[in-house]
Amino acid sequence: MLTRRVLHELELLKRHIIILKKVMDSGPIGIMKLSLETGIPDHLVRYSLRVLEQQDLIAPSTQGAVATKSAHDAYSQLKSELEKIGEMTGEIKLIGSG
Repeated sequence: MLTRRVLHELELLKRHIIILKKVMDSGPIGIMKLSLETGIPDHLVRYSLRVLEQQDLIAPSTQGAVATKSAHDAYSQLKSELEKIGEMTGEIKLIGSG
């Protein structure tokens, strides 16, 4: 179906946001604790941490992952981008129902 790829990407984005928010709120925090507190399997937490580190949103430390200075700004910008995505999906729904 046309939406399969979009749904997959949204699921990834959701997981990355959950992990980022948890690191911002509770960091430094390790993989096992992130997995336990979010219910996300540790191998998926590890992948999300790698993606977030590549985006310079988190950094590793000896105690676990910590948010970078740019993480809070990026999180605010993310909220705005998600609002735009919500508007676009609303428009797509209208097209589909017409």
